[in-house]
Amino acid sequence: MANTKTLSKEERKKAKRASRKKHTLENPKKKRDYARGSKKRKVKKLARGQSKR
Repeated sequence: MANTKTLSKEERKKAKRASRKKHTLENPKKKRDYARGSKKRKVKKLARGQSKR
């Protein structure tokens, strides 16, 4: 991104947003081959301690 010291707040915002969009177009993320939350650990009842057992 270019030097934004001389720009106003609104112009700086536009420049940042444009550079972000450009970055995502250049390096697109590949689609994931698994469901979105499936790799998280399931900790539903773990925190209960003794009462769980």
